[in-house]
Amino acid sequence: MNKIIKGDQVVVIAGKDKGKVGQVLQVLGDRVVVDGVSLVKRHQKPNPMRGVDGGVVVKNMPIHIAKIALLNKDTQKADRVGIKLIESNGKIKRVRVFKSTGLDVV
Repeated sequence: MNKIIKGDQVVVIAGKDKGKVGQVLQVLGDRVVVDGVSLVKRHQKPNPMRGVDGGVVVKNMPIHIAKIALLNKDTQKADRVGIKLIESNGKIKRVRVFKSTGLDVV
């Protein structure tokens, strides 16, 4: 189980975008794409077959997963995440929990 998954609210803890908060759009191995973080401008050629206009396009680029931390909504701060094993009905379930409070990640 990954500690950071698509849809999580994260805060950037290192780099040029330090302190920015955003939602994880994509997880690409050891890199993630976060909405509104690591924005770059790219020149794009028009492609009429796909209906793509040309010009300068602003897009999100991936950042390393070590530069982000999950946002704890109770404290509104970055927090580390751990995995807790819970047994129910004879099956073991893995749950993500915050290291500081021990509460489940929602």
